[in-house]
Amino acid sequence: MSEPMTTPGEGFHPHLPDAPANPAAPLRNRVHHVRADALDGDTAQTGGMRRFAAVSGKTVGSEKLWMGQTHVAPATASSDHHHGESETAIHVVSGHPEFVFLDDSGDEPEEVRLRTSPGDYIFVPPFVPHREENPDPTQEAVVVIARSTQEAIVVNLPRLYALPADGS
Repeated sequence: MSEPMTTPGEGFHPHLPDAPANPAAPLRNRVHHVRADALDGDTAQTGGMRRFAAVSGKTVGSEKLWMGQTHVAPATASSDHHHGESETAIHVVSGHPEFVFLDDSGDEPEEVRLRTSPGDYIFVPPFVPHREENPDPTQEAVVVIARSTQEAIVVNLPRLYALPADGS
């Protein structure tokens, strides 16, 4: 190996030439552990559901990622909304939430309902209006969400409709 070995206590790769000259911001120079009971409920919300941030600019100094949980109460539907420029990945933890959107790729717009189970994944592209529903009369639905922006962008809408390709 031509590069020197890392000495304990010097960091992970102190010999790499492209290390930043300025020290990292306090939240960006260590690994963070966000406990389940420490999620931040002070985030953008949509009627009918509650979002809790785990990884965000506010909680850990994230610059390009937001991750957290969403809880949808039994027999509840969220308001129609989209997440702006964010790509959103969803992992179903518990319950059987349904994700509803308007498919306008055919001759007539058609409401599509994706029925999920624990372990399933959903991808929501930027600016796609949708809503989450929990048809179960007794069990809360819980999902883990990851977004490509550091904060939870939520744009609540008066109804479910397809937006133009530019998101406006």
